[in-house]
Amino acid sequence: MALKATIFKADLQLADMDRNYYQDHALTLARHPSETDERMMVRLLAFAMHADEALTFTKGLFDTEEPDLWLKDLTGAIQLWIEVGQPDEKRILKACGRSEQVIVYSYGATSHIWWKQIAGKLERAKNLSVINLPSEAALEMSKLAQRTMQLQCTIQDGQIWLTDGASTVQIDRETVKAPR
Repeated sequence: MALKATIFKADLQLADMDRNYYQDHALTLARHPSETDERMMVRLLAFAMHADEALTFTKGLFDTEEPDLWLKDLTGAIQLWIEVGQPDEKRILKACGRSEQVIVYSYGATSHIWWKQIAGKLERAKNLSVINLPSEAALEMSKLAQRTMQLQCTIQDGQIWLTDGASTVQIDRETVKAPR
């Protein structure tokens, strides 16, 4: 018998002063049995950083043909493809061919090693951004994970704060590759 996803609900109050985007989102996240709280919370953070009414969580780990999040226009064309973790270069290049913009959010102690191994193979990807999140911040975000969450996210001058009212995590992202 296959293991089923665990459903998490998050009420996210977002104040993105960098984009002048202020909105509340009621989100449902399905956590794959092999996914950690850390990875799920990085997916949630990626949503917050690119929040839009059309941005959706996909099947992700359940379907290898889909990213973790994507934004499609009204014609169904993929405008934004977001991957979380350390995907291989073939997957990233395929995503770059299918989408206007691709963003990879890497995290964890080995993310710099992963990037050094594939950076040269991705130089030609003009629509690719790779953002590294400190492993400490990702670990702290995982402590906020609850089946039902009330979260506030503030983004200002590139700084990100995520809080559940009792604990606050500051996330300093590092851009290791920017689009050309």
